[in-house]
Amino acid sequence: NMAAFVNRSISMMSGDGPNIGHLLSFGNSNGNYDAGSSRANRKSPFSPLKIFVQGKKKINTIYHDMQVYVKETEGFIKGLSEKCDVSNLNDYQLLEGYNSKVSSIIDILSRDHMKVAFFGRTSNGKSTVINAMLHDKILPSGIGHTTNCFLKVEGCDDQEPYLTTEDSKERKNVKSVSQLGNALCEEKLGESSLVSIYWPKNKCTLLCDDVVLVDSPGIDVSPNLDEWIDKHCLDADVFVLVVNAESTLMVTEKNFFHKVSSRLSKPNIFILNNRWDASASEPEFLDDVRKQHMDRTADFLVNELKVCSKQQAEDRIFFVSAKEVLQARLQQQKGQPPHTGALAEGFQNRYFEFQDFERKFEECISKSALKTKFEQHTIGGKVICGDIYQVLDRIYEQCQKNKSDKKKEEIDLINKKENIDRQLMTITCEMKERICEMVEDVEQKVSNALSDEIRRLSDLVDEFSSPFHQDPIILNKYKCELNVYVEKGLGSNLRARLTSALALNMESTQQDMTYKMVQLIPEHMRHMSGVLPRREPFEVLYRLNCDNLCADFQEDIRFRFTLGITSLINRFLGRQGSKITVLGGRQAIPRSITPLTPLDESAPAAQEDWSTLSRLAVSSVASQGAMGGLVISGVLLKAIGWRIIFITAGFYACLYLYERLTWTNNAMERALKQQYVYHATKKLRMIVDLTSANCSHQVQQELTGTFARLCHIVDNVKHDIDKDIDNIQQTTHLLDEVAVNSRTFRNRASHFTNQLQLFHEQYLGPNLEDED
Repeated sequence: NMAAFVNRSISMMSGDGPNIGHLLSFGNSNGNYDAGSSRANRKSPFSPLKIFVQGKKKINTIYHDMQVYVKETEGFIKGLSEKCDVSNLNDYQLLEGYNSKVSSIIDILSRDHMKVAFFGRTSNGKSTVINAMLHDKILPSGIGHTTNCFLKVEGCDDQEPYLTTEDSKERKNVKSVSQLGNALCEEKLGESSLVSIYWPKNKCTLLCDDVVLVDSPGIDVSPNLDEWIDKHCLDADVFVLVVNAESTLMVTEKNFFHKVSSRLSKPNIFILNNRWDASASEPEFLDDVRKQHMDRTADFLVNELKVCSKQQAEDRIFFVSAKEVLQARLQQQKGQPPHTGALAEGFQNRYFEFQDFERKFEECISKSALKTKFEQHTIGGKVICGDIYQVLDRIYEQCQKNKSDKKKEEIDLINKKENIDRQLMTITCEMKERICEMVEDVEQKVSNALSDEIRRLSDLVDEFSSPFHQDPIILNKYKCELNVYVEKGLGSNLRARLTSALALNMESTQQDMTYKMVQLIPEHMRHMSGVLPRREPFEVLYRLNCDNLCADFQEDIRFRFTLGITSLINRFLGRQGSKITVLGGRQAIPRSITPLTPLDESAPAAQEDWSTLSRLAVSSVASQGAMGGLVISGVLLKAIGWRIIFITAGFYACLYLYERLTWTNNAMERALKQQYVYHATKKLRMIVDLTSANCSHQVQQELTGTFARLCHIVDNVKHDIDKDIDNIQQTTHLLDEVAVNSRTFRNRASHFTNQLQLFHEQYLGPNLEDED
């Protein structure tokens, strides 16, 4: 009714819409019409269409920044597999998939626009409504022109209009409406085909705001309504049903929108009762007809389609004259006032209502397009950011955990190394003392054993058997063989006495040493061949070298009568410590000295002194000659008598004869062996200390070598620990870097989530329900 129209017009003038007051003025303060005023309103920053443009720009900026972020995050995740094990292949594949998804969304957003589809029966004025909204006669309309396919009108940045078809992207120039009509007639197109008309934005301000208008053939000329809906209606933000006000709402029109409502959830539908200027011829029926149309169309929207409430329906139904508005706006472009294009009385009300439709349409399509085009992308963007946040947060937490574990591992290794150092120092001191004790023990045992063997040297020499003769060649060979025999015999006896005990002590010490050192070595290294003790028993080498020791031995195997003057003198001198005279004589083996007791260095000098005395004595006796013998014989003869002298001389001669006859090769061999024993004993006692020191040195070298080998293995273990500590420190440093980077990327994910939330609150509503 008229009251509803007046209320709606008053609300429009009251400031509910942006900058509306000028709509009621058809002239300036001077009474002249300003042709640019209507176009200026289109460019007003308060236009609802600008909200969509701004929102589209905003969300495109967010997604372009997000694309850079996702690519950087993908590269970061990819690099983690080469650095440290804190991510898996699924993380990289997730980021790779999101990278492609964000690129697809950016591509979709760049093509997103506000789409309005016009439907109605043939010749109801759909093309005229579009032309009126565009303030220009763009689509062919009027007598002789019916739209036989879908026409999509959108803005372009080119200076000249052109059109393309579904089958070909070739641009076809269009310079005028008549040429466009002829071009459309020449094209043999199906009813569901789409022809895209690109009109310069500088010629039509509505197209500057990403609005796309789709004109359709009459819904009464084709039964393929389902195909139309699938191809051209599913992405429409607003549907405008243009009906003929001279008739009523037809079943065909209702059926079409029933199909649309079944495919879309509560589509935004505006109903334009066109050609309302015809009602001016019958003003008395105007209110009744208007109420009748309002009730029927409102009932269709509210009760049949159930797409809005009754109050909302009043703002979706309008009574206009598109042809009248188009003519008025064409007059405006020529500088004439709008009313010069009026077709009948009541033009001003119809014109205002058409402007009210445009304002409500702009508000609705902007709101609907923001919701349909951007809400899902906003939710999807939050899901993407949320998933990336979870991945990065898990990586960050894993880095922190790994870093904590590495720190503990580093501390354990440092403590382990310090413990090894302390134990190694203790074991080293203990082993040094142990080695020193064993070296001293070995030296004492070898010295005692060698001294004992020297004391029993005569038994060893007596056991020697080899052909003996005075011939110098045979004699030299005999002495060489005797040297070899004595050296082997002494060595064999020493080994028999010492080897077993020394081997047991060495093995015990080495096992104890190995056991203690092995405790410092990891389990997996304890069975290495270098760690295990030697399997063959240790054997000391006794280097006596009798050939060199007895090289200066000079035997004297000439016959010496026991009761001869020289022998008696030598025997007398022997009591003073001389062992054998220069002239030779068989003497007993002297008593042994205590082991390790230094030899008396004055003995050789004393021996030389007594040898000199003996030589002087013998020389003095020989110098007296026969005179001395006669004097002594005379004295003895006078003292004891001739008989005793002759008996004594006979006994003496018999003794001499006996000794001379028994001086055979065996006697000479025994004499040589006695002389050899004496000489060898003297020489061997000189090397007792040297030999024992040499043996103890062998033991020291063996034990020291074993300990050094074990220490080397422990040093290798310490070196491995140092390498492990270095690796852990490097890994910890790397984990620090990864943690910092993952936290930065994680915070950036939160930043994009906040941006999307702010976008939703600014353009879509205060609350956004997360859909995970």
